[in-house]
Amino acid sequence: MTATDPAAPTAPDTDAAAWRTAGTDGRPSRTPRGLLSLVLVAATVLAVLLVPPLFPLDQQAVDLAAKLRPPSAEHLFGTDEMGRDLLLRCVYGLRVSLLVGVVAALVATVVGIAVGAAAGALGGTVDRLVMRAVDVFAAVPHLLMGIFIVAMFRPGVWPVVASVGLTHWVSTARIVRAEVLSLRTRPYLDAAISGGASRGRVIVRHLLPGVLPQAGLAAVLMVPHAIWHESALSFLGLGIPAHQASLGTMVEAARGTLLAGAWWPTLWPGLFIIVPTLAIAGLAGAWRERIDPRRRSELML
Repeated sequence: MTATDPAAPTAPDTDAAAWRTAGTDGRPSRTPRGLLSLVLVAATVLAVLLVPPLFPLDQQAVDLAAKLRPPSAEHLFGTDEMGRDLLLRCVYGLRVSLLVGVVAALVATVVGIAVGAAAGALGGTVDRLVMRAVDVFAAVPHLLMGIFIVAMFRPGVWPVVASVGLTHWVSTARIVRAEVLSLRTRPYLDAAISGGASRGRVIVRHLLPGVLPQAGLAAVLMVPHAIWHESALSFLGLGIPAHQASLGTMVEAARGTLLAGAWWPTLWPGLFIIVPTLAIAGLAGAWRERIDPRRRSELML
């Protein structure tokens, strides 16, 4: 009987090996999810860009003779309690939600990058004071602070943008600070400082380019959150004016129609909130997988 060489490698468990090596061969581990998310996001963008010019909508038009008609060939999504076409209003509402989400995410990202980069680059007492202020700001519920900001202005798109953008920069600031602290240990920064580069030049030329991928990912992930935030404010009557198409306002107005057996005024606006946000989140997940391959195993769980 031949003795087994203790130095010889043993055959790994097939399932465990497959799990450990999934996605490490250079190919995306979730290609179908990424492609589906990309298709849905592209369809959403095309809809909000092409439908309004091709099919203008009178926001205040009312046709009570056609109210609460079920989905049909004439009205694919049916009509609401005012006789308005739900498909067009959902697209117009999604347009408002995307505008709020994208602009608010950009505002929050700019504020977060400025705060996080300053804290991480300056360090010491400045870092401690800034991060304690960030902790205090994060302790206040976002929705409560957003309601306070919106309540100071008349209902409209830009107060909602300010509300979301000024309350959602905290996570970006923390991410950017962590990246800056990591980059400060790199040898090329020591070389730049030894070569006479000023602190401002080091921040602009070396630190900011290093944090932009993570900050951009945080901005994309913030868009779905901003859409939900806008919908919640509109649902509470504090966001978009009642006559203007908004997904949150449409869901709030359709609550009474459920008792009358009309399900479509609630279903379609809800789907227009859920599907695009899941698609954007899926696209962000694929992006995160590409910029940080070491975390693919976490994404597969």
